[in-house]
Amino acid sequence: MADDKDVDEKTIAEDIVVTKYKMAGEIVNRVLKQVIDKCVAGASVRELCEYGDQLLTDETSKVFKKEKELKKGIAFPTCVSVNNCICHYSPVPSEPDYFLKKEDVVKVDLGAHIDGFIAVVAHTIVMGAEAGKKTTGRKADVILAAHYASQAALRLLKPGNETYTITESIQKVAESYKCKPVEGMLSHQLKQFRIDGEKTIIQNPNDAQKKEHEKFELDTHEVYAMDVLISTGEGVGKETETRVSIYKKTEETYQLKLKASRAFYTELRAKHGTMPFNLRSFEDSAKAKMGVVECVKNKLVEPFQVLYEKTGEFVAHFKFTVLLMPNGPHKITGLPLDVDLYQSEHSVTDPDLKSILNSSANPKSAKKKKKKSESATEQPMEVEAAA
Repeated sequence: MADDKDVDEKTIAEDIVVTKYKMAGEIVNRVLKQVIDKCVAGASVRELCEYGDQLLTDETSKVFKKEKELKKGIAFPTCVSVNNCICHYSPVPSEPDYFLKKEDVVKVDLGAHIDGFIAVVAHTIVMGAEAGKKTTGRKADVILAAHYASQAALRLLKPGNETYTITESIQKVAESYKCKPVEGMLSHQLKQFRIDGEKTIIQNPNDAQKKEHEKFELDTHEVYAMDVLISTGEGVGKETETRVSIYKKTEETYQLKLKASRAFYTELRAKHGTMPFNLRSFEDSAKAKMGVVECVKNKLVEPFQVLYEKTGEFVAHFKFTVLLMPNGPHKITGLPLDVDLYQSEHSVTDPDLKSILNSSANPKSAKKKKKKSESATEQPMEVEAAA
C-alpha cells in the first residue's frame, strides 16, 4: 500500500464511493460485535485486539477481489481500553497485558477501509451488565452521558451547522450527568486515505485550544468520524509508562540514518500507507520497536498516545461514521446501546437538548415528519436512532 496522496479526491456524491463506505461500515460493525462477544472475565486484551485485527483483515479481503490494485484493510487497529484508560490500548507481545474483570468498563475501538474509504467505530460496555442487575452509580452516569452526547452530535451533524454547536451540546449533556468530555479530543472529517481530514470538531477545549482551534461549517457530501469520550473525572488525559503501539505515517520527509529504521519505514509504506497501524503487524515487532524511534523523533511517524484518566475514574467512548448526504446524516457504523441496563439518578433536563434528542436522526423519516405535528413525531430518548 504505497503513498496515496496523488489520488483525485472522490466524495460521496458518487454512488460507488457511498457503496464502499457502507461496505466498510458493515464490516466494522460485524467485527465490533464479534470482539464484544469475546469480552468475558479473564479474557486477554492483547488476544482480543489480535482477534479484531485478524477479522478486519479477513473480512476486507473478501470484497472487490477482482480489483487486484484496490487497497483495503485495517484503517484503525483494534484497541480495548478499560476503566480509566481513555484510548489506544492495544499492547504488543513484549508489553504487559490486561485481563478483563467482572464489572470493568470496556471500550472497543477499531476501523476498516475499502479503497481508502474509512469506517471507524467505538462502543462501551460494562462487563456482566444484564437486565436483572442494572449498572448504577458513576459507571451508569458516564455511559449514559457518552451515549446521549453522541446521539445529540448525530442529530446536529447536518450541512450548514457549525462545529462548535456540536462541541457545546456534548459539553451540556456530559454536565447533565456530572461528567466531563475528555479535553481536546477531536472528531475528524474523513477523506479517501485520510483518517484526519482538516475539518474537526473539538470537545471540551481548554483556553489555549479555544484560541487555536478553528470553527468549521459542515457541508453536504462530507464524511465524519464522530468521536465522543466522556469521563467521570477531570477529563484530562495523561500519558503513563504504557508504551505506544499504534502509529501513523505523516507527510514529512527525512533521510533515516539507521538500517532498522529504514527497513521499518519501507515495510510501513508498503503495508499500511497513510493508515494507522500497530507495531504487532510487522514481521519482526522487536525490530519495528527499534525502527519506529528514529521515525517518531524526525516526525515521519506520529504516535497515538495511550491516555489515562485518574485511577478510580471511568471513561466511556462512542464513535460512529456519518455520511452527510443531501437528504440528511447517514450513520453507517455503531451498535445500539441497551439503555435499560443502566440506571442513573441524573438525566438531560435542558429543553433544547431534549428537543434535539427527541428529533429523528433518520433522513428517511424527515419528509414524513414535516407532515405530522411535533408532538406526534417525538420519540422517547431511549430510542437509538435508525441509521
